[in-house]
Amino acid sequence: MTPGQPATPPAPAPASERGHGHHRATPWPEARALAARAGAGAAADRPPVRVPLGQALGRTLAEPLRALTDLPSFDSSAMDGWAVAGPGPWTVREESVLAGHPGAAALASGEAVRIATGARVPAGATAVVRTEHSRTGPVAGPVLLHPLREVVPGQDIRPRGQECRTGDELLPAGSLVGPAVLGLAAAAGYDEIAVPVRPRVEVLVLGDELLTAGLPREGLIRDALGPMLGPWLTALGAEVLATRRIGDDAEALYEAVTTSAAELVVTTGGTAAGPVDHVHRVLDKAGATLLVDGVKVRPGHPMLLARLDAGRHLVGLPGNPLAAVSGLLTLAAPLLAALTTRPSAPTPPGGTAPPSPPTAPSAPTAPGEPLAAPLRDGVQGHPHDTRLVPVVHRDGLVVPLHYNGPAMLRGIAAADAMAVVPPGGAEPGRRVELLALPWPTEPQAATATPVSPPAPAQGACFT
Repeated sequence: MTPGQPATPPAPAPASERGHGHHRATPWPEARALAARAGAGAAADRPPVRVPLGQALGRTLAEPLRALTDLPSFDSSAMDGWAVAGPGPWTVREESVLAGHPGAAALASGEAVRIATGARVPAGATAVVRTEHSRTGPVAGPVLLHPLREVVPGQDIRPRGQECRTGDELLPAGSLVGPAVLGLAAAAGYDEIAVPVRPRVEVLVLGDELLTAGLPREGLIRDALGPMLGPWLTALGAEVLATRRIGDDAEALYEAVTTSAAELVVTTGGTAAGPVDHVHRVLDKAGATLLVDGVKVRPGHPMLLARLDAGRHLVGLPGNPLAAVSGLLTLAAPLLAALTTRPSAPTPPGGTAPPSPPTAPSAPTAPGEPLAAPLRDGVQGHPHDTRLVPVVHRDGLVVPLHYNGPAMLRGIAAADAMAVVPPGGAEPGRRVELLALPWPTEPQAATATPVSPPAPAQGACFT
């Protein structure tokens, strides 16, 4: 092996051949890269579908968008005014050329005809003179058009093919379809476009302690993940088939995992080694292959990623709510991004986030896309693991939010992004990678969660 060259990682082992202690955990950047590769491998066998433009918003192009026509498709007027031929003054013809109507007969040199914006320019026209840049007269006899300023050949004419020619690539595959892309596709002649099939996802919520309604009571708590995960996964581009509550029942979990019609099964809880943590045993029984078995990240280190069979995966999230969000951003988001060809660039193993503008955007548009911004306040780090901390944008800086414990959602509910804090922590002013949230945010809201006070040297909760 060449000095300095990283060793080739061993092939993933079946669940029965691997432990799931923290000592076997995968570094956070590597875990995201593994999830992206798993999604990319599954995406290779998924043919795209064609959908009407009205159904394509928020999806991505499965193939390059190529012009089906020249744009504009004919020489057209850029302004209301007069189409003229040759030098002036011009004799005015008694007709008007309107957008959407047949063009006028060819102009002879010295002739002019009134024309509207977007109308086809008659053959022989050499320029368009804006209404405000001309005058007509005399009252009696032939009406003449006089320019009030110099007329340059070709002025205010949009020539055919000015924007593109038939067959030109307008956008590459993988581009996010926003409103402007829909407009461009329509202008270029499309009624429908090719997009990746939405990955089918099923959510299995585990735990006998969960209530679906009412106040917590008698050791029972409300299920926060069931209402949250489906919409979050939908925002990441998935088609959520169902959110099912299984409880702490290994046989029911095995049946649900092995019979699911989803390409991605997402479970909550049960990924550690407690008496009712059944996920590893179920994966072992199902013959699954563990790709990631624990991640060096806080919160959420017991998360996992497994390949169930060709094209099907399972992401096991921890049961604590913010830890589950950490698992979504670490494993589910890059996997779904690859399946849907969303723009996404997980940090390479051992690498750093790509360069970012001096001021991070207030609402990044690509879920999981690495950005960076300096911290206003320092953040205490875990000695060995990456931390994911909810933050808000303030005057070009990001401010860590309080209520960032593994069981808390108050911080992430007010956050603009999640900051990636390296092992050992980060001091004020340090640029940190940011993970965007897959929905619009309102930076600098007056009701944002209070920022964290200075962190104590000991006693922080990182689970």
